[in-house]
Amino acid sequence: MAYETLFTPIQLGSLSIPNRVIMAPLTRSRTPDSVPGKMQEAYYGQRAGAGLIISEATNISPTAKGYVYTPGIWTDEQEAGWKGVVNAVHAKGGRIALQLWHVGRVSHEMVQPNGQQPVAPSALKGEGAQCFVEFEDGTAGQHPTSTPRALETDEIPGIVDDYRQAAVRAKRAGFDMVEVHAANAYLLNQFLATGTNQRTDQYGGSLENRARFPLEVVDAVIEVFGAARVGIRLTPFIELFGLTDDEPEAMAFYLAEQLSKRGLAYLHLNEPNWIGGDITFPDGFREQMRERFNGCLIYCGNYDTAHAEARISEKTADAVAFGRPYIANPDLPERFRVNAPLTEPNPETFYGGDEKGYTDYPFMDNGYDRID
Repeated sequence: MAYETLFTPIQLGSLSIPNRVIMAPLTRSRTPDSVPGKMQEAYYGQRAGAGLIISEATNISPTAKGYVYTPGIWTDEQEAGWKGVVNAVHAKGGRIALQLWHVGRVSHEMVQPNGQQPVAPSALKGEGAQCFVEFEDGTAGQHPTSTPRALETDEIPGIVDDYRQAAVRAKRAGFDMVEVHAANAYLLNQFLATGTNQRTDQYGGSLENRARFPLEVVDAVIEVFGAARVGIRLTPFIELFGLTDDEPEAMAFYLAEQLSKRGLAYLHLNEPNWIGGDITFPDGFREQMRERFNGCLIYCGNYDTAHAEARISEKTADAVAFGRPYIANPDLPERFRVNAPLTEPNPETFYGGDEKGYTDYPFMDNGYDRID
């Protein structure tokens, strides 16, 4: 089956990519010391055929962490580890963005430095929220999150600077782009949403105030990379970890306009049914986002090739990101191109562990050219 648009090149800001099959960020929890190594070099290098790889979510600071075994970008050692990953991707002709992450209240004292409280816009615990901790016996597993403390107004510039410094390290490591993680009920999303942000200072209340901190983060990252090499991920209408929002559509439209004014390269949106259920974007939402945002629109969540091709052809999307299919199919774009069968991933090896279920999934072996 021929895909007329999925495999055409496109400009993401100032970065040219050869196809519109994006590798979505996938937490795999395989850096016990938070430093990427040879295993990550192999994993990302195998997937260099993507139009763009968006890395797994990467903590910008020790206090940004809510899950053990996830990578960071606040030390020289981490920066060097990521440089090895970038070099491996570039050696295969690929392109890679680093996703910058602060979990906010989705954490626990066991994961935080010196056992301190996690931070959030307001001191509200996420109903039913779980983080991933290491227990005293050395095992790891899910654990209910702690009640966070509300950030003081004068602390917020320091976190903005953490994002800036993370971007500096990402640029030194050679990343082609960075993506600001403002989705999935983590810190920046917590500021955007009415249910998690009950502040009365300049960072709470009105729609513009709730967006202030995330936009300050975007501006700080732009100072380092330039707007044409910065993207952002948003999840309007998705309620995770107890996050609720009374104004998701209005906030999405406002952010699209503000980000467009800044010349951001792309806006990455998760489908509302990504986590299951039958929630969809409201009628006309995609068209309104296209009207308000001048950069590229990337959608993600339960797509197949036909669905992706349709979205791109109708011009509501410029590219589509695939997550779970990339776990077991390192050569996913080539499989899509020739309509080859996909390998099913093993959920038991999604998180933690070693090379098994990480770098040992096979490439195609059916007479077509391999990418390895």
